[in-house]
This record gives sequence, structure tokens and C-alpha cells, in this order.
Amino acid sequence: MRILIADDHALFRDSLKSLLVARGHEVLGEARDGRQAVELAHRLRPDVVLMDLSMPELDGLSATKLIVADLPEVKVVVLTASDDDQNLFEAIKSGAQGYVLKNLEAAEFFSELEGLSRGEPALSPALARKLMRELAKPAGSREDPDALTERELDVLRCLVEGVTSNRKLAHRLGVSENTVKFHVRNILDKLHLHNRAQVVAFALRHRIVDPTKT
Repeated sequence: MRILIADDHALFRDSLKSLLVARGHEVLGEARDGRQAVELAHRLRPDVVLMDLSMPELDGLSATKLIVADLPEVKVVVLTASDDDQNLFEAIKSGAQGYVLKNLEAAEFFSELEGLSRGEPALSPALARKLMRELAKPAGSREDPDALTERELDVLRCLVEGVTSNRKLAHRLGVSENTVKFHVRNILDKLHLHNRAQVVAFALRHRIVDPTKT
């Protein structure tokens, strides 16, 4: 996996780079602030940007929005010490494909990275539950309630709950993995989105899932 690290702490960047390289990943570059992260993302076209939130010049959320808007093929994963719920919600709404805390064990961190290569968002079950609680708050009507079939809504509910791998989705729904892929592709096409993390963000923003049925 080709990775760009964006963090304003040089010691952390060096340590993370060493860890990634030792696991066979290629670190294309390092950014010390959000503005440099955007510039390097455009120039290097990494597979993944590991993005800190609190940085000078341009914060991580703003940098994420710019990268996702211009380079939808680049996956941005927020890697931060902040477990603040609002930062989590805003990161996913901004288009990040994951939110990973810096105190995560190395094995869990690399498991999240492996999931990214399969199109799965990098979200721990605990963080996915936080998103689900936010989704369950009272809100207005769904946008385009007839856009998704009942089966597609079942898949969406599972995604919001943190069931993101094709294998686990297939097991939960009692269908094949190919059927899961078919439903996920239909959801992405109908909602005009690019990845599963954006689907979760859309559900969070528009209350497209009825929380009483999850």
C-alpha cells in the first residue's frame, strides 16, 4: 500500500514510517501540515493518506475535504489522539474513510489498513456505535426515502452498526459475498457516493436509516 503521512510531530511521523515500512508498505512522503498534505496528495497520488486532525496552516478536516473532492480515488484515514465525538462525526462527513485513534494496538491498526484495501471503512466497533447513537437522535425526514430497496436498507443498517466486511455482511444477512457486493454497489450508485465510509456519513447526515429497526 502506498501511503502519505500527515502529522505535525516529526517524531511520530518517523516512528509511524518505520512501522509501516517494516510491514511492507511504501511511505511516499510526509506532510507537516494540512496544506502540505493536500499538495503532496495531488503530486504523489497515494493509496491512503493518514491524516492528523490538529495541524498548522490547514487543519486535518479541511485538508480531508479538499483531497476527497479532488482525488476521490485517494482514501483518507484520520489518525488522531482525539476521541471527541464531534471530530469523529465531522471527519466521516468530510469524506474520510476511517477514524483511527493513535492509542490503537499495532495489530488492530494494520487490520484496519487491510480492510481499507477491501473497500471497508477503518472504524472500530466502538466508534461505529458512536455513529449509530448519533444517527438515533431525533431528526428530520429522510432524503429520497424510496431510493433504496428494503434489502439495501438492511445492508446500510449493518454498515452503520460497524459490520463492514463482505464476509461479515454476508453472514449477518444470510446471503453470498457476491450478493453483498451487488447490494453495496447499488447503494453507492443510487446515492452517488464513492465508498462505504461516505455511505455511513450520508446515513448519519440524512437519517436514511430508521434506528428503531436496527
